[in-house]
Amino acid sequence: MENQPKRKILFLGETYRADAITWINGLKDFGDFEIVTWELKTPSNGFFKRISRIIEYCGAIFNINKLVQTYQPDMVIAERTTSYGFLAALCGVQPSAIAQQGISDLWPENSLLIPVKKLIQRYAFRNVTIIHAWGVAMTYSMKSSNVDMTKVLVLPKGVDVDSFRKSNSQETPTINAIVTRSLLPEYRHNTIIKAFELIHQKGIDFTLTIVGDGPQLAQLKSLAKTLKIDSRINFTGRIPNEKLPELMNQCNFYISMPTTEGVSSSLFEAMAMECYPIVSDVLGNQCIITHRENGQLVRVDDKEMLANEIIWAFENPEYRKQVVSKNRKFVDENANYKINMKIIADRYHQLITKSKGTK
Repeated sequence: MENQPKRKILFLGETYRADAITWINGLKDFGDFEIVTWELKTPSNGFFKRISRIIEYCGAIFNINKLVQTYQPDMVIAERTTSYGFLAALCGVQPSAIAQQGISDLWPENSLLIPVKKLIQRYAFRNVTIIHAWGVAMTYSMKSSNVDMTKVLVLPKGVDVDSFRKSNSQETPTINAIVTRSLLPEYRHNTIIKAFELIHQKGIDFTLTIVGDGPQLAQLKSLAKTLKIDSRINFTGRIPNEKLPELMNQCNFYISMPTTEGVSSSLFEAMAMECYPIVSDVLGNQCIITHRENGQLVRVDDKEMLANEIIWAFENPEYRKQVVSKNRKFVDENANYKINMKIIADRYHQLITKSKGTK
């Protein structure tokens, strides 16, 4: 990459999210890109705020076009094919890259806006240069939407395997579990808390660390108190991602119960940190976890099964020891941030050079 001019990228997306931070920092570190960002200012929680956000979204392309004129980026990239990705396709900057964040980005499934979202997504798919699928599970919906699969790069951003490295390998006599998903209904923290209440009833000692923030925080704290296990649960709130390894280092279990999943960087982080993964039995997790081979899969919303699977794994420490070692090797070989983001950054440079050469 020597002797190449410093390229500029316009990033459209919510910059506070860990996935966005990883993407942006990786392009800076391994592509020497200069990044400028733009995101919607209005939060989406609550009916009236959602309406305000839609109004802001409708006027977004004018603000983005002004930014393009001022900044003159060499490329535009965006999260979510049904929102920022559509804006990236509309703004006219080429090359352009969009990333599908979920299994299809058509969410929630019962939304009245699904037909509109499908149209928006198809426009984005057709009019961008490269489409990121952070995991194989994301490609199925793309194929069903007749996406030109030659545009699709199937590769996770990966995790920093040097930062996410276990330093405390001593086996503990308790279940020390961690959850690192946003406190949103679709991540089913309530099911996890109810499962640990069942574990508590059996007299098994545990601590549960719930990392993150979201609209369900107060409700989940209330549930823990009602079930009389609040003294065993630590709600940390949102923390900087660089502080996460320190917390995960004290844990031996990772729990995640989403109702849908594309590919989870938090699962890769847990595997790198040798936390034994127990996750919901949905497509995105099935592509990474095979039940009782490198973790466990649990039916969505089944608190009894979740409790039983946690107990089974806890009572089989030798099995867990073998699994976490194997999982660490998997992340090193397949989800190494330094390797994968270098591949992505190099691809962007190639696309920019090709685009400039054809003008």
